[in-house]
Amino acid sequence: MTNNKYVLDWIDEMAKMTNPDKIVWIDGSKEQTEALRAEAVATGELFKLNEEKLPNCYLHRTAVNDVARVEDRTFICTPTKEEAGPLNNWMEPSECYEKLSKIYKGSMKGRTMYVIPYSMSIVGSPFAKIGIELTDSIYVVLNMLIMTRAGKTVIDALAPDDNTFIKGLHSKADLDETKRYICHFPQDNTIWSVNSGYGGNVLLGKKCFALRIASYLGRKEGWMAEHMLILGVEYPNGEIKYLTAAFPSACGKTNLAMLIPPQIYREKGYKVWCVGDDIAWLRVGKDGRLWAVNPENGFFGVAPGTNEKSNPNALATTRQDTIFTNVVHNLDDNTVWWEGLNNDPPKNAVDWKGNKWDYRKYDKKDKSTCGAHPNSRFTSMAINCPCVSPKFNDPEGVPISAIVFGGRRAKTAPLVYQSRNWDNGVFVGSIMASETTAAAAGAVGVVRRDPMAMLPFAGYNMGDYFKHWIDMGKKIAKKPLIFNVNWFRTDDEGNFIWPGFGDNLRVLLWILARTEGKVDAVETPIGFVPRPSDINIEGLDITEDTVKELLTVDKAVWREEVPGIRAFYDKIGDTVPEELRDELALLESKLK
Repeated sequence: MTNNKYVLDWIDEMAKMTNPDKIVWIDGSKEQTEALRAEAVATGELFKLNEEKLPNCYLHRTAVNDVARVEDRTFICTPTKEEAGPLNNWMEPSECYEKLSKIYKGSMKGRTMYVIPYSMSIVGSPFAKIGIELTDSIYVVLNMLIMTRAGKTVIDALAPDDNTFIKGLHSKADLDETKRYICHFPQDNTIWSVNSGYGGNVLLGKKCFALRIASYLGRKEGWMAEHMLILGVEYPNGEIKYLTAAFPSACGKTNLAMLIPPQIYREKGYKVWCVGDDIAWLRVGKDGRLWAVNPENGFFGVAPGTNEKSNPNALATTRQDTIFTNVVHNLDDNTVWWEGLNNDPPKNAVDWKGNKWDYRKYDKKDKSTCGAHPNSRFTSMAINCPCVSPKFNDPEGVPISAIVFGGRRAKTAPLVYQSRNWDNGVFVGSIMASETTAAAAGAVGVVRRDPMAMLPFAGYNMGDYFKHWIDMGKKIAKKPLIFNVNWFRTDDEGNFIWPGFGDNLRVLLWILARTEGKVDAVETPIGFVPRPSDINIEGLDITEDTVKELLTVDKAVWREEVPGIRAFYDKIGDTVPEELRDELALLESKLK
């Protein structure tokens, strides 16, 4: 499919190491894709679901030991440990290549090596970057065909003498968790993943390329790769304003990206358009504004909790052309189910492990009784989303008016606040903290710092990453304003105070009004908050006093935050920009 010598030599080298029985190029054609699906169904790798109720949908189960991103087995392999930074796991490149080569040796014997040429962002876009993933998993091929633009058109776009493509090697090997590694070599444009079959570890275009490698490239080339949704708010007059937002995994990012306006706003003509639900690549445009594209082509969403109330658009997207992973298989009608979908669990079902499941033994407090894994997933095509933006395939992207950070904080952060300026906004992003979720392996419910929601995804030293943000601020003539939101503030009984979901539009409209200077704000020690009367609560079961409470900044609680922020900065070390340490000192003085 190509005469690019760099590509052919690399494939030859990887094939000699992994020893596949045959090599198959993925051309993106319907015929080849159908044949691969049929083969996966025949081997039991996929289950074909009810064609009438879920056309062209399939179910897959991963190994029981392989259900989430494995941050402790994920490495950044740079020549020095300082380049990777103290928050990333580090391995010296030659040591890592040698170690993993032994694991890869002969790992594809008896299997097929699939060659997937893929583009992150639209082929031909100024944002686009090309990658090639070699894998022995049909599941990976079929997911990459959904998540990226893959096939012959991509390899045709790669010049014969271009060696800048991202080289990705994946093998399921033995799915041995003691030899599971996801390793990134930023200087070599290379990703190696072995002994996993779970999406976040093996769909190498996703977090591995589009964030870890791309964040490194962005710093080198003067752009940004961020763990952010992109959405557009359309006003009744037809004008659309775009914003990006960063939240840690499973903090409602996909729900916000596909938000449906409350009825009172829909009746007036407001709409929300989804450009992306997970990753944004941002560049300074010729007009001095920041422009963003979603480099992905699909959604890799968390299934549990997705329902008609929380995210009807995501649910509608999954009803065709979708691969479900680790959800419940309803044997009565050959469909799928998960906790939080509805209150009608199937009576005759198989759980995510492939065992008979009795819904009557389900206990909400005991995750081990779940039919679907808490981090079970759907892989769906973005074009099937009812609210996908008309600009989704625009190679130039969309102009960004606001950047929003957020997380789960029970008491600390108010419903929304605006940073004082760009550097203060970078500070706000750098101190983000949230409760951990099932999307990452490990404990659930622990509060941890997750700057810009990039803690697991920055491909280099976090202090240098912060500095890149500061430097980008100097390049953007017309800077977006930076905000922080917290949909998860709770009362003394632990109940959420703000209704969330579609009603979050009410906060976004205040944010966008601020970007145009159309509404005032009240200064607090941490930044600017709305006047309670400026958050529209028409039709809500809360009072203006409740909004006032949601916007309260408790100085005592924030004073307790300061040592934690300082300790986090100290953990990163000397690379934390002076600008951010100055912002911390300023915050401390304002809290006195």
